[in-house]
Amino acid sequence: MILIADDDAQIRDVLRIALGQAGFGVTEAADGRAALEAAQSLSPDLIVLDIGMPEMDGLSVCRELRKTSQVPVLFLTAQADEVDRIVGLELGADDYVSKPFSPRELVARVRAILKRSGPVETTQAVLRRGLLSIDPERHLCHVNDAPVTLTAREMELALHLMRRPDNVLSRPQLVDQIYGTNVHVSDRTMDSHLRNLRAKLAEAGCTDAIETVHGVGIRMGACRGA
Repeated sequence: MILIADDDAQIRDVLRIALGQAGFGVTEAADGRAALEAAQSLSPDLIVLDIGMPEMDGLSVCRELRKTSQVPVLFLTAQADEVDRIVGLELGADDYVSKPFSPRELVARVRAILKRSGPVETTQAVLRRGLLSIDPERHLCHVNDAPVTLTAREMELALHLMRRPDNVLSRPQLVDQIYGTNVHVSDRTMDSHLRNLRAKLAEAGCTDAIETVHGVGIRMGACRGA
């Protein structure tokens, strides 16, 4: 899995699509502190890390990560920031790409770093929580080994929740992650996907699959069953 950390939503969209098409699982963070938390909790195979981010800049994130982790880091940097590039490499970054960049070049750099770092599967592992399991590669969902048929949007929604099961996600966050930031989707549409997903999982015997945190959003439940 690749962690994309950049405060520019458009850049995250471009990278998510390019890396996804290359076969990589992707998760995202919009600021430095969220990137650090995601890196520590999710243990990604590589981090694409923007240097200029709010909360914590990319250099500070890398510095903190290097205290406990040798996860590969590819920095995104402005064209003129030679000092930042040098500091980043001294902190233990594996490579950097200057903005604006070619998505194909960045994917090639990611592959090269991962090849140097050791074999990493680009296929996405089966996700499990309680009775629920989801296989992203084969678009399969099971509750207690019984198949559950999900639409493409329902599968994407379930995957986003499963990848960060203890995080509460608001509806706008889910819309951005599933549809992209440049697409307008009404709350009613997202509510419909959620309602259908809940109903299908509940019918299969997993009534506690999705929890509502009132006034905040939703997260994965324990998935222990009825």
